Amino acid sequence: MNPINLLLLCGGGGDEHAISLLSADYFETSLAKLSHLNVLRVELDDKGQYQTKSGQRCELTNRREIRFEDESQAPWPVDYVIPCIHGYPGETGDIQSYFELINLPYFGCDAEGSRNCFNKITAKMWFSALGIPNTPYLFLNQLDEQAIAQTTDALAKWGSVFIKAASQGSSVGCYRVDDAEQIASTLADAFRYSPYVVVEKTIQARELEVAVYQYRGETVATLPGEVICAGGTFYTYEEKYATDSKATTRVVAEVSDEIAQQIRAYAVKVFDGMKLRHLSRIDFFLTPEGEILLNEINTFPGLTPISMFPKMLANHGDDFSEYLNEAISTGLGR
Repeated sequence: MNPINLLLLCGGGGDEHAISLLSADYFETSLAKLSHLNVLRVELDDKGQYQTKSGQRCELTNRREIRFEDESQAPWPVDYVIPCIHGYPGETGDIQSYFELINLPYFGCDAEGSRNCFNKITAKMWFSALGIPNTPYLFLNQLDEQAIAQTTDALAKWGSVFIKAASQGSSVGCYRVDDAEQIASTLADAFRYSPYVVVEKTIQARELEVAVYQYRGETVATLPGEVICAGGTFYTYEEKYATDSKATTRVVAEVSDEIAQQIRAYAVKVFDGMKLRHLSRIDFFLTPEGEILLNEINTFPGLTPISMFPKMLANHGDDFSEYLNEAISTGLGR
């Protein structure tokens, strides 16, 4: 097999920059097992500047090559790219749009699929259109007295709500509100992250996750795993990645076969229905009454040492390096 020049692009400069670097470490380890790959790791910062792992300034050009600031160094042609960027501009579809413009093959969901899942409003419209149960909600597009009144009514009806920035990562710009006096200030905080806000009914439920990925000609959905937060608290961004996190995880959740199979069926239905590609982590709520609600889709799930996706894939019996090898080879038509 001819060598493949693979660009591992990471960081992104957004709120999840540091986590993207941790996930890139996992990719590097996995890609190192594939001897036919020449891997170049490049970090993208919040100013749109690129630099290699060794600190060399460079840029990705529309000629599908890395050009270095040191012009005496020959450009490095890129055959394939893995955009290991959580949040903006990776999961938002922005970086994928650029790859598509310059005809550069890449790993992960395409621009439209990424965009549709990242925006919580669009995602919920898709969930409902596909007939998959999800949490009750309302949408807000500006901060005014009407928005405060609508949210106050929702709080009175549902007892507790989550106010979420619509176009942010799963735990960024996301707040639980139990007191009407918190509504105005919390909405203001959420609107600082996004021009659109979602208000959702708080669901007292177990949080289950499924790794979904395309492998060997099929869409694979693993058995659901579970995130268990201390005292039933929300799995915040800080709690998710803190070294002293009180949250625990189970790679395989203790649920009935019927529940597990229904969750897997919903996961495949939404993955295929939204025409997602390569991989996603799909999160569900399971209520005490046995109701299954689709919560969200992460189109580029974390691959840190504590992340669930790689653990669930391995528990399913698949090897991440072999999975990557197939995705890369298929993407290059080999």
